[in-house]
Amino acid sequence: MLIRAGYDIRFEADVPTPLMAMLSLHPSRNRDLVKPHRIVASPDVPIYDYLDAFGNVCTRMTVPAGGL
Repeated sequence: MLIRAGYDIRFEADVPTPLMAMLSLHPSRNRDLVKPHRIVASPDVPIYDYLDAFGNVCTRMTVPAGGL
């Protein structure tokens, strides 16, 4: 089974705010994706991925004042 996933999300903040998101499929399902998964932010902010203790992809970034 092939998987197609996508979303548009907006975050608003009055001050720079750290954000931890769980928006990715489990890495074991990457081969089932129609196209590679990539998180993109506008405005451009540093985005860091790491694996939690269960093997899930967690994404960290800071939402700038005004939003993302």
